[in-house]
Amino acid sequence: MSLLLILGLIGVALVLVFMPRLNIDPGKSKAIQRLQGYKWFHNHWYAGLFLFSMNAVLFTLTCLMLFALMYFTIPFVHLLVMLAAVILSILLWLLLGGAWQGAKSGRIKMSGAGSSFYFLLTIVFSYWFFTIEPEYPGEDTFMRAVGLLFAIVVGLVAFITCFVMTGFPRRK
Repeated sequence: MSLLLILGLIGVALVLVFMPRLNIDPGKSKAIQRLQGYKWFHNHWYAGLFLFSMNAVLFTLTCLMLFALMYFTIPFVHLLVMLAAVILSILLWLLLGGAWQGAKSGRIKMSGAGSSFYFLLTIVFSYWFFTIEPEYPGEDTFMRAVGLLFAIVVGLVAFITCFVMTGFPRRK
């Protein structure tokens, strides 16, 4: 587990270092231009609800794929599914952050409403963590607690990342 954490930190550092060299211009994206053309996207609550629902859809699809992978004996494919989910989420957040046109206060409201999906998920996982009880006498709940602790950390990191990427985009 420590190796995966270290590799993740190195990956984030590499992305931060090489991101300016990618020179991606979000203004040229057809998806951004299409979103900017919709009247409902100019309302921060509707845009936030759209971000919330897209986060929920991506999370649900990832969970369904991971559930389906439990029936196969192919090792490490679940790691690729989770990596693809993270990449798609970040691309979605960049897209929605770049498509927003309006006041900064509206952007913050949109970002807060959309990223609250992960905050609610963190609250649910925290509740489960604090109310763990053994299913039968003598059951060791340690691994369940570790899994829920990881879920809390991942949910909180996703909330912060989504909020920052959609609420405070980098401008050139």
